[in-house]
Amino acid sequence: MPQRRAVLAGLAALPAMPARAQGWEPTRPIQCIIGFAPGGGADLIARAIVEAAQPLFPQPLVVANRPGAGGTIAAQYVAGLPGDGHTLLMGGGSESTSIPAYRALPYDARTSFRAVMRLLRQRMFILARADGPYRTMQEALLAARAKPQAVSHGSSGIGSIYHAVFAVLEKRAGVEFLHVPFAGGAPGLQAVAAGQVDLMVASPEEFRGLTDGGLLRVLACCSAERAPSFPEVPTLVELGLEMALENMKGWVVPTGTPDAAVRYLHDRFRAAMAKPSWQAFVERAGEGDGYLDGPGFQKAMDQVLDAVTAATR
Repeated sequence: MPQRRAVLAGLAALPAMPARAQGWEPTRPIQCIIGFAPGGGADLIARAIVEAAQPLFPQPLVVANRPGAGGTIAAQYVAGLPGDGHTLLMGGGSESTSIPAYRALPYDARTSFRAVMRLLRQRMFILARADGPYRTMQEALLAARAKPQAVSHGSSGIGSIYHAVFAVLEKRAGVEFLHVPFAGGAPGLQAVAAGQVDLMVASPEEFRGLTDGGLLRVLACCSAERAPSFPEVPTLVELGLEMALENMKGWVVPTGTPDAAVRYLHDRFRAAMAKPSWQAFVERAGEGDGYLDGPGFQKAMDQVLDAVTAATR
């Protein structure tokens, strides 16, 4: 009897299997498309949630990287596919929230996709060289206001979400920075550490080694509230600038994907977010539960795109 009770207790501890979505389930492998190179933030997020979710799916989840043009190559590819539930795109970044404000694209960020869910919110921070002239965000803004383009900022490319943060900041603060685009976030951060560029926006997984090593200083958080991982760092809102931007990551599917397929995908990935492997990944990233349902995720992406579009007009 004790052994039977132990077995039943073990079964009760297992994650509940989501109910089958009425009228739909995958009949072939599901492609999980990532618009950035292997090893980057979006790729790591996708592989972590796919690993956690795979036991909940009867078909393989296949991660495929289609990097280039800030994620827009992958977005264009997925937008052109039929909405049959067998292709997912890791969206919520620059391909959805900033690049469409800078140039015309062969897809519409608001209507070409249907949001399934947000998996993670990535807080962004403004950084400067640790021994550089700017010890606070206020000092950098005062210098930029006194002399337009005297203060430079790096980015991971024109139209990237990191570029967009400074575009919105310029609009809200009434200043003008000198933009220096790089081929990616890492080269830009190295340039700041070397004193070649004054400021840069990045997420913790990109800059943690440089701040821990005493090369970079964190000046401000771009979220609406302070980050638990950097509780001493003020937000831009606290500094009197009404702006809050985050780099989000979640699944979207081609528009026209049926409700039953979206529910099926949502429920299984939502269940996977309770798995220990995903929880450990989120903890290492220094973020809490970033979940939003499909409509909530779409609204959050649209709000960022609206802010960037207004700043670039």
